[in-house]
Amino acid sequence: MFSAVLVGPRVTMHLVRRLLAALPEAAEAVPRIASALDDVRATLRHLERLLAYVAEELPDLADQVEQIRARVDGMDEVPKDGVTPASRRSG
Repeated sequence: MFSAVLVGPRVTMHLVRRLLAALPEAAEAVPRIASALDDVRATLRHLERLLAYVAEELPDLADQVEQIRARVDGMDEVPKDGVTPASRRSG
């Protein structure tokens, strides 16, 4: 019967000892967590800059693709000198 009465204080003392043992590890982890958060912030800033650059360049890239498409479409037309893919090669 007495053991049942002492279970509560034993569990409490065990939890307090575990908490006190974990405090130094937690204190050592705080600078690492802060450093990791700084790295995440720097990465997010870099991604923001990259996305801004892509957003600025996207219209120019679309125009260049349209110009290339127009050139390729122009190549499909019949050449002026009458040469076709079925023509004989000279050389």
